Amino acid sequence: MSEIILRTENLGIAFGAHKAVNDVTIGIEKGKFTTILGPNGAGKTTFFNLVSGLLTPTTGKIFFKGTDVTSLSPIERVSLGMGRSFQLTNVFPTLTAYENVRLAAQSYEKVGFKIFTNHNKFSKVNEKTEEILERVLLHNKKDELASNLTHGEQRKLELGMVLALDPEVLLLDEPTAGMAIEEVPAMIDILKKTHTAGTTIVLIEHKMDMVKMLSDRLSILVNGALIADGDPDTVSKNPEVLAAYLGGGVIDAEATFASKG
Repeated sequence: MSEIILRTENLGIAFGAHKAVNDVTIGIEKGKFTTILGPNGAGKTTFFNLVSGLLTPTTGKIFFKGTDVTSLSPIERVSLGMGRSFQLTNVFPTLTAYENVRLAAQSYEKVGFKIFTNHNKFSKVNEKTEEILERVLLHNKKDELASNLTHGEQRKLELGMVLALDPEVLLLDEPTAGMAIEEVPAMIDILKKTHTAGTTIVLIEHKMDMVKMLSDRLSILVNGALIADGDPDTVSKNPEVLAAYLGGGVIDAEATFASKG
């Protein structure tokens, strides 16, 4: 049995009478690519916000590498090896692509901000920055201000900033949101290589070609509750998934969730 690197136990959060995440128990296997699917309003992003520490659960616990992290801050979870990207691009627009990634790398290496020290003296940080920019296909844009990059390039830059923190688990909330269709294959390639390099990835995504191509496992949320969790072929045949997520369309469901090839 594979090692469980991230686990939630009866996790829930309520906003008034509304249970946005409802008693979710799930184990994320180390080294696997898991995609979380569900209709709009299913609680997917709220679940990510709980796991990454942006929200405090009403009920339940979160375990990362066997440690209860439920009460830890987002920064403390990052320091343990948890990375997170958001639906909305989150970069420093007045800094260059290089500076954005270097700041993240400095944070990870605990160099900090030293106003009177030339950044060129931090050779390890600079080497890492160059390597990350290559990985996210932005090395040729390293001197461009982030505000001048295309939306797709900004999404890659945000991913680069997260990768500079060397996460063991990467939580990605619709990393291709707003991207031009021709930019999506490059992002898929980056994610494939990141996963192949050993990073555990948990993805929220609506582009089914990506889901089929990348996923080892699917977890389906509906109305805040986990209704199915397993390999794509098994989940595609789950009656609850067919009824709740795809309106009962068996043929469409199996085409949508076909195992990656």
